[in-house]
Amino acid sequence: MSVDLSEKYQRQLDEKTNRVKELLSTFYGSTIDICASQPSNFRMRAEFRIWHDGPDTYHIMFDKVNKEQYRVDQLDAASKVINIGMQIMTDAFAGNEILRRKLFQVDYLSTLTEELLVTMIYHKQLDEEWEAEIQKLKATFPSHFKVNFIGRSKKQKVMLNTDFVIEKLPINGRAYEFKQIENSFTQPNANVNCSMIEWSMAQVRDKSTDLLELYCGSGNFSVPLASSFKRVLATEISKTSVNAAQFNIAANNVDNLKIVRLSSEEFVEAITGVREFNRLKDVDLHDYDFSTVLVDPPRAGIDDKTIALMQRFDNIIYISCNPLTLADNLQELNKTHEIKRAALFDQFPFTEHIESGVYLERRS
Repeated sequence: MSVDLSEKYQRQLDEKTNRVKELLSTFYGSTIDICASQPSNFRMRAEFRIWHDGPDTYHIMFDKVNKEQYRVDQLDAASKVINIGMQIMTDAFAGNEILRRKLFQVDYLSTLTEELLVTMIYHKQLDEEWEAEIQKLKATFPSHFKVNFIGRSKKQKVMLNTDFVIEKLPINGRAYEFKQIENSFTQPNANVNCSMIEWSMAQVRDKSTDLLELYCGSGNFSVPLASSFKRVLATEISKTSVNAAQFNIAANNVDNLKIVRLSSEEFVEAITGVREFNRLKDVDLHDYDFSTVLVDPPRAGIDDKTIALMQRFDNIIYISCNPLTLADNLQELNKTHEIKRAALFDQFPFTEHIESGVYLERRS
């Protein structure tokens, strides 16, 4: 890594740290834990529009300021696997009308273990000739890669093998497997994601109680955190994510974690007795001894009723992708709880996006 890149990265990290400190200053004045990223090759997924210029076909992106397109042959932020894939794809487009004609977009999803899923989106119907050409293309990738392709067009999805990758995350000395499905949400920076999970696990004080997780996705936090609690109950509204979570539970031999398909608002109605859900018919909510709630909500933050539910727990782990809504939610949470630890997770280097986390305990 060059000195210039190292210094540039540290400057932007310092700016983000100061921003988090400023937003949390009303509630917290102690040390911020910093989970830094690699300055390059940190993104495990990337999406590109495809541009056709005569016989030439290549990846493009759009400038955020002037909205003008620019050619991208290599993307410093993307994983090395994605960059290798981009070069192979660009070479394959040259003179190949079957692959390039009416190709509109290419999406890449990669893993730390050199697995790559390539989704090619077209403005045409795909046929057996296209599938045969993809098989030839697949053979040009390095033999140690595990690469798969998906073709999409209007009302058509051609899946040559699978529509997911299996990521393996090293967390506290153990490798966890996670199914990551095309077009579903995954944390983009795998190494920082491991730091987020390890930081969350480090906040656990009492392993003899139970954990509730809201907005659990495919079990990114709940699967590893199951080792830190007696039992875990997690909720998620997306069917795709719930199905992936069930796979991840089995793949990691976790026997004390249950996932239910409910939104946070629905779970509040269930646990407060306002409404019964058939999806909870095999779950006795009153049998759980919840001490801790973990939330990783969308950018809009958490609704008032869910905040009120969270205030019933002794401990709160709040992972936030928007420090503004985190600060807003803390206005209410601070009435009953106080922040004991805070962290910055630099998921998106060289952007304004900030991922952060706070651990709160009930006020005595």
